[in-house]
Amino acid sequence: MQTRNRLLDDVSQLMTNAMGVAQGARTEAETALKSVLDRWLADRDFVTREEFDAVRAMAQKAREENDLLKARLDALEGKAS
Repeated sequence: MQTRNRLLDDVSQLMTNAMGVAQGARTEAETALKSVLDRWLADRDFVTREEFDAVRAMAQKAREENDLLKARLDALEGKAS
């Protein structure tokens, strides 16, 4: 009877240790993957959302100024004809 309990205790301890090792491996794999992904993203020339919005606003303003200048040019060409 005592042997059987000892066997179950050993199996239980072995499973507990295996789960600890698996959890450690998972954490290490996640860290490595995050590192690779961060490095890959840093090597690309991605812009932040703030930078994108700033350039977009500048482009919109330039487009509006271009439309105003085109309207003025059309008006001046209309007077000259």
